[in-house]
Amino acid sequence: MDRFLSNAVNRIDAKGRVSVPAHFRAVVQKRGYCDLYALRALDAPAMDVGGLDLLDRYEQRIAQEDPFQGAADDMSFFVHGDGTFLKIDQDGRITMSDFIRAHTGITTEAVFVGRGAFFQIWEPGRFEAHGKVVRDRLLRLRQVPQSVGAGAPE
Repeated sequence: MDRFLSNAVNRIDAKGRVSVPAHFRAVVQKRGYCDLYALRALDAPAMDVGGLDLLDRYEQRIAQEDPFQGAADDMSFFVHGDGTFLKIDQDGRITMSDFIRAHTGITTEAVFVGRGAFFQIWEPGRFEAHGKVVRDRLLRLRQVPQSVGAGAPE
C-alpha cells in the first residue's frame, strides 16, 4: 500500500506523544520519509501531514505566482509560517506540540485520517462533526433534481 487510507484513534501519553498508526508508518517507510511536514489545514481544525513532497507541491505553486503580488507572500506565510516538521521516534510516535494542539483542539486522543497522498490529524469530536458535514454535503450533491415529468420511468 502506498496511500494513506482509513482512520484510527490513538491515545496521547503523559509525555504528549502519540503513535502513528502502523499502516500509516508503513506508507511513510515505503515513501522514504525521514521527517514529516505538518501544516495547519486552512479550512479545518486539523493538521495536514506528509513528506517533503507535500511541501514541494506547495512551494512549486508559490513559484508560479508573481513575486510582486500579495498572493505569493500570503501563500509563503501559510506554507512556511503555519508549517513545522515532525520527527517519528524509534517507537513510531510523534509529539503533539502546543503548535498542533492550539489549532486542532487535541487533548487526550488524536485521529489519524488518510487523505491519499497525505494524512490529517484531528481531535476526535471535531473529526466526527466534520465527517457528518462532509457526508451531508456529498449526499446533497448526489441527489438529482426532479424533472418536470417526475414519476416518469427513466
